[in-house]
Amino acid sequence: MAKSSFLQDFKAFAMKGNVVDMAVGVIIGGAFGKIVTALVNDIIMPTVGLLIGGINFKDLKLTLSPEVLDAAGEVEKAAVTLNYGNFLQQTFDFIIIAFSIFVVIRLITKLTTKKKVEEPAPAPAPAPAPEPSAEEKLLTEIRDLLKEKK
Repeated sequence: MAKSSFLQDFKAFAMKGNVVDMAVGVIIGGAFGKIVTALVNDIIMPTVGLLIGGINFKDLKLTLSPEVLDAAGEVEKAAVTLNYGNFLQQTFDFIIIAFSIFVVIRLITKLTTKKKVEEPAPAPAPAPAPEPSAEEKLLTEIRDLLKEKK
């Protein structure tokens, strides 16, 4: 019986709107990331590399220790390199993906929020008349009595 309850609880959790929406968002985000990565790697970075002298950013590296060759010319010890070009490439990818997501979210926000039409504030209600003083009440009664005698 506990097994069935566990499965029912899991099904209820997995089918909640937020979980399903999040799963769809992750899948679409992954696909979107691949598109932007392709844009960066295949279009933007080759153009930038060409403009700054034909440099491929992924090939940029700093050799910390050169490779060691034996007498036959074969690599005995591989070179130790600091591949900062790949870091630059990934940084550009991140900046472009983050900017793209910002633009999409901003567009969605603008489309979903209606512009509020500013309505003029209604005129304030007139202030209620102050309570008449004792003299005013007495004068009002005298006036009413005089009207009745006429």
